[in-house]
Amino acid sequence: MEILLYVGGLLFVLVGLGVSIALHELGHLVPAKLFGVHVGQYMIGFGPRLFSRKFGETEYGVKALPIGGFISMSGMYPPSPEGADGEHTASRGAFRTLIQDARAANDETIDPGRASRVFYLLPVWKRIIVMFGGPFMNLVLAVVIFTVLLSGIGVQQGTTTIASVSQCVLPAGSTQTACAASDPIAPAAQAGVKPGDRIVSVDGTAVSTFAAASAIIQASPGRTIPLVVERSGARVTLQLTPVAAQRQAVDGNGRAVVDDKGHAVMHTVGYAGVGAQVAYVQQPIGAGVEQAVTNSGAVVSLIANLPVRLWDVGVSLVTGTPRDPNGPLSVVGVGRIAGEVAAADAPLLNRVAVLLSLLGSLNIALFVFNLIPLLPLDGGHIVVALWEGLKRAWAKLFRRPPPKPVDATRLVPLTIVVAGILIAMGALLLVADLFNPVKLPT
Repeated sequence: MEILLYVGGLLFVLVGLGVSIALHELGHLVPAKLFGVHVGQYMIGFGPRLFSRKFGETEYGVKALPIGGFISMSGMYPPSPEGADGEHTASRGAFRTLIQDARAANDETIDPGRASRVFYLLPVWKRIIVMFGGPFMNLVLAVVIFTVLLSGIGVQQGTTTIASVSQCVLPAGSTQTACAASDPIAPAAQAGVKPGDRIVSVDGTAVSTFAAASAIIQASPGRTIPLVVERSGARVTLQLTPVAAQRQAVDGNGRAVVDDKGHAVMHTVGYAGVGAQVAYVQQPIGAGVEQAVTNSGAVVSLIANLPVRLWDVGVSLVTGTPRDPNGPLSVVGVGRIAGEVAAADAPLLNRVAVLLSLLGSLNIALFVFNLIPLLPLDGGHIVVALWEGLKRAWAKLFRRPPPKPVDATRLVPLTIVVAGILIAMGALLLVADLFNPVKLPT
């Protein structure tokens, strides 16, 4: 059964990735067709063709390697200038050859009968829409997934219903599992709080979450405050006196705070000795958008530090040390995590929530990564269009003749270098995910 669940989690990610890629390419396809560009192919995957079918002027199909996709638009770049063949014959050097090969491949996409339906002739703003459409679809899908996750399923958090009441106060960090006769009675037990009580207000302030109630209690050490609970349908007012307790300080992200010497920073808080029931609490409808923005910022930060993160992955691979769970992963790594989550000994809803979060985060990564302003990524094509728009605006401002379309084939050598780096990065992550995978916290 565990193996079947593991395979199910893996298939969930593979299917989700396939849908994400398909929608990404659809985001390019739809505006391209709306703007009249001839699109010869719409393909999911790379490598050998598994199957395809032609509808109208476009061939739709799936290829063997589900690591991406593409649409083939006519005339992505301007046609080769006159005399280019002679230049190709006479020129020397690999870079010039690469440029000419790219020009020749681009020329093959331009059908003389559809010479006006080429991508490079579109206005700049239309080209930007076509290229931005792919990443935008990933962003939309991520927002939908996060909205279903946060506003449909909800977020696990402490409710105002009491699950447990401590009978005594134990020192911070104590491993003691039972109360001794000499241990002081916990404030909540002394006040008469019982499991099943629902907190209505603390110190005169109505509360709707356990976190809000805890904040008031922690801010009231040594002070007697009224605690209103609902018990068996009736409201009961209790008098609670939180005791002063030392607890380690945490920052806004819940991480422990340490001083310059690495010692834990402690502070005094009020302690009552109650634990809350945990339940899924549905969030406002805008929570999905907020989560997408937060995840986008995290991915931007990861990409900005990618060389360091990749170096750490390489070191961990060689030394066998545990990898950073927040570091980069390959598709294999994401699949392994999905399989482990699906097979974990946890409630079904918890596992579904984690898998949805994983798929949403994957789409955010596709959204941000594809906007990196380097060819062959979508962001590189957007930069080329913006550069041409800037040149045209400059010429118009100074009443000069309109400039020729930007010939992005001159950037093919740089494109190949970037592609090589991406392949090397993918290979490193793939090997690391196979031989030193990220371990999920237990």
